[in-house]
Amino acid sequence: MRKIPNNGNLKMTKVAYPLGLFICLFIYVAYIKWHWASATQAFFSITEVASGVQRGQQVHSLPGMATHSHEVFYGIMFDAGSTGTRVHIFQFTQQPGETPTLTHETFKALKPGLSAYADDVEKSTSGIQELLDVAKKDVPFDFWKATPLVLKATAGLRLLPGEKAQKLLQKVKEVFKASPFLVGDDCVSIMNGTDEGVSAWITVNFLTGSLKTSGRSSVGMLDLGGGSTQITFLPRVEDTLQTCPPGYLTSLQMFNQTYKLYSYSYLGLGLMSARLAILGGMEGKPAEDGRELVSPCLSPGFTGEWEHAEITYRISGQKAAVNLHELCASRVSEILRNKVHRTEEVKDVDFYAFSYYYDLAANVGLIDVEKGGSLVVGDFDIAAKYVCRTAETHPPGNPFLCMDLTYISLLLQEFGFPKNKVLKLTRKINNVETSWALGAIFHYIDSLSRQKSPAS
Repeated sequence: MRKIPNNGNLKMTKVAYPLGLFICLFIYVAYIKWHWASATQAFFSITEVASGVQRGQQVHSLPGMATHSHEVFYGIMFDAGSTGTRVHIFQFTQQPGETPTLTHETFKALKPGLSAYADDVEKSTSGIQELLDVAKKDVPFDFWKATPLVLKATAGLRLLPGEKAQKLLQKVKEVFKASPFLVGDDCVSIMNGTDEGVSAWITVNFLTGSLKTSGRSSVGMLDLGGGSTQITFLPRVEDTLQTCPPGYLTSLQMFNQTYKLYSYSYLGLGLMSARLAILGGMEGKPAEDGRELVSPCLSPGFTGEWEHAEITYRISGQKAAVNLHELCASRVSEILRNKVHRTEEVKDVDFYAFSYYYDLAANVGLIDVEKGGSLVVGDFDIAAKYVCRTAETHPPGNPFLCMDLTYISLLLQEFGFPKNKVLKLTRKINNVETSWALGAIFHYIDSLSRQKSPAS
């Protein structure tokens, strides 16, 4: 008997072949698309890394994640000084169990300082916001919530009446709280002089590697500002610790170690305040009845005006003065008498000196203007004697040069530095500015990690 063809099976076969072909084609297209997307993503990742290297930029990783076993993190420090506000954005990398390494710094400055807005605090917000926008561009989006934001104010706000200073700080805090960064209750504050000295000490010892290498000798720090001067070092001699006056020792915790530092800030012994005292004036007060301030440290016959802390003083040299350096040194010694604590240990500690120490040394050719350099304390004395002697007949372009050099020379000797003591004068170490801002944000980040560690 002849079988009748099964048309149903034939129909199924006709449908199955195209369907199977379609499914295979679909899978093949999907695979091609996936492969292309993966290849493209990999290409752009490689390009980004390459372009980052070409631009000298760092490749960022997510918070808490490792990039080639390095953790990446950021810190933002606002330096609110008397003449302007400056933002520093620091990028660090850290291997497990090791000290962090600074890999990048961005900074921008704006004028005037916060204190200029004491009578209209609302006007201070636009400048702060502009600097915050710089930070938002520099710190990758995924790091914002984990990046601490801090402002430290120095001399400008210290000199304001308390209520005005607090209103300014509160306004800054409001702007900070509205930002996407990590903001604590202590994010805005006024630094005291000792904090400045300690933060600068951290910066220098971090950049020189002293905080990284166990057993490596630390270096001391000398800073001469306009209103105050600081000295900070780590004592190794028990006698130094035992003979310190109250308030000269401070404890610092960094990298699971405690440092007992000798650190003191002498308010009124900064270069500008010292000038006023040597001239016979009083801080914050005009000369009585507008009288002329006469000084043996100025060239004989010199007359002129000098502005300090928004007060203009009439000044002049002592007529018919001879042996200018001797007369000037006698006057400076009066100003420094019983004002400075002398410690013998400083002669055995390596010291870096900054600010006006650098500027005056560069001014008279003791160091390179751009690169800095080393000198001995006695070089300031030799320069002072030369400038003062020539000023008797040929007044220098800077009428205060004899006075300033004599003051610096005697100040260093009052600290206990012998004339043959070598000092290193620099603005940068390893191409990083020797500002207190780096030390301050570093200490802040370290304190945050210590707060978290008990919970973890």
